[in-house]
Amino acid sequence: MILRALVLLVFSLCAVPSFAAWPVDDTSELVEVGTAFELADGPAWDGGSFLYIPDVKGETLYRYNPATKEITPFLKEAGRISASHFNHGKLYLSDNANARIDILIGKERTTLANLDDSEKPEKRPNDLVVDNFGGVYVTLTKQNQVVYITAAGQVSVAVEEIISPNGITISPDEKTLYVSAYGPKEVWSYDITDAGKTVPGKLFAKMDAGPDKGADGMTIDRAGNVYCTGPAHVWIWSPDGTLLHKIETPTRPINCAFGDNTMQSLYITCFGGVYQQKMLISGRSPQPPATPELQGNLQSKPSTVIPEEIQFQPDMVYATYGQRKLLLDLFTPQHGTESKPAIVVVHGGGWLNGDKSKFRSLSIELAKRGYLVAAIEYRLGGEAPFPAGIHDCNAAVRYLRANAVTFGIDPAKIGAVGGSAGGHLVGLMATGWENKELQGDGGYPDQSSRLQAAVVMAGPMEMTTGSVAERSRNPKSNIWLAGTIDEQPDLYALADAHLQINDKSSPILFMVGEHDNPARNQPSRDKLKANNVWTDVKIYADGKHGCWNQLPWQTEMVADMDQYFQAQFK
Repeated sequence: MILRALVLLVFSLCAVPSFAAWPVDDTSELVEVGTAFELADGPAWDGGSFLYIPDVKGETLYRYNPATKEITPFLKEAGRISASHFNHGKLYLSDNANARIDILIGKERTTLANLDDSEKPEKRPNDLVVDNFGGVYVTLTKQNQVVYITAAGQVSVAVEEIISPNGITISPDEKTLYVSAYGPKEVWSYDITDAGKTVPGKLFAKMDAGPDKGADGMTIDRAGNVYCTGPAHVWIWSPDGTLLHKIETPTRPINCAFGDNTMQSLYITCFGGVYQQKMLISGRSPQPPATPELQGNLQSKPSTVIPEEIQFQPDMVYATYGQRKLLLDLFTPQHGTESKPAIVVVHGGGWLNGDKSKFRSLSIELAKRGYLVAAIEYRLGGEAPFPAGIHDCNAAVRYLRANAVTFGIDPAKIGAVGGSAGGHLVGLMATGWENKELQGDGGYPDQSSRLQAAVVMAGPMEMTTGSVAERSRNPKSNIWLAGTIDEQPDLYALADAHLQINDKSSPILFMVGEHDNPARNQPSRDKLKANNVWTDVKIYADGKHGCWNQLPWQTEMVADMDQYFQAQFK
């Protein structure tokens, strides 16, 4: 707790930290999830409700529901599954005994690739990780290799001559592959030059010397910190290989993965059971389903399928702070004018949770209307308190403007859309763009972060008064602003988009559901009008908080956004 307090103190004094943030929630203890396993191995979160846990010796795939705390068999006689990974709406399984990589959709199981079809297979897959486009990296421990399997099932060697490769994970920008060497208790890093292709590796980190072997399963968080299970701990290193922390486990850990709707629980499989540790930095959410069949009920859920007429470039680096790389997903229409208007999409989640992939459908719909869309991640409160998040948002605008020629953007036509906490950040972008304290040093300081138009969907503008200020007095709610309104009045004033309003503020269209406090932000609308800044509000019948990510509301809201942006971009 003392170390974490010192870290937060430095965060509050430094606008942009250049070191890795403290990853573990020290206020929470390691919790036992369940022990009814013969040997639990590589778990996987499905992006929605369940954690899948393969029991290698029990040859059963279990499913854990964090909401009900129930662990139930999902697939009996599953075989000796040594690892799992969920992505694109599919569960990928490493079938060690049968030397296969399988895909599970519901309970329908198919084989992506057979690595060794001999009667007594030698090439038995151990662990695996799935990239943004459905390619699978797999460790072959006995062969000292990592192979890559394309989404079409073609197999090639990605890494050679690594001693007893075991665990595997990939960096958030998918430029680096990390592989644990079980015997030497080492972690190696490999630069990825193309899908399935790497350059010779470098020693990334090494566990303490000792008689026990065991650099085992791995995962990674959104900040790029690398996690690897060892003989008695889960080891956590920053992106440059600096040891940050070791989580001690009751028995020897085998593998680990992030899960829960916030992606802020680290689930650890051990000899003897499965355990959960709350984290401050969240893990990486799976990519949404890539086909309509995988998505389920489309009557209420907007599609996340990317149409052929849109070029999708995920996890592009738009800002760098020391070791921390901030990422965006770029959606580029392949039609229309060469010089397109651009929209920055900022997700919600109370400044402490959320992920850019949660606004995937909204981003697609805007791109279909001819806008280049950048759905951004930003540093959440557990990783770095305010003003880090707004620094990131403004850095994203400067990045787009600086690369306007490359991306085919009209630099004089850049807008932003945000929902809930993301709505607050967009409101602050619109009203505080002249405030140097809100800019940070994420890159391109010669570029302006001014928006030509902003859409605030049910986000608060006022921080020094109202519900946000009142909730700040709850110790569990004030981590984003590193204190209460009483302790940090100047910081709350800096975060207050309403206070920043002047005659140079950007136009703001407010959007809100009928049942989501439509009177919210009326003082800001009045103040904008008093300063001769265009503003309006759209209220959506029967809409609740978050209706922008649901049908039928999203359809109407995107149409209104399009009409508004076209008018402001003239």
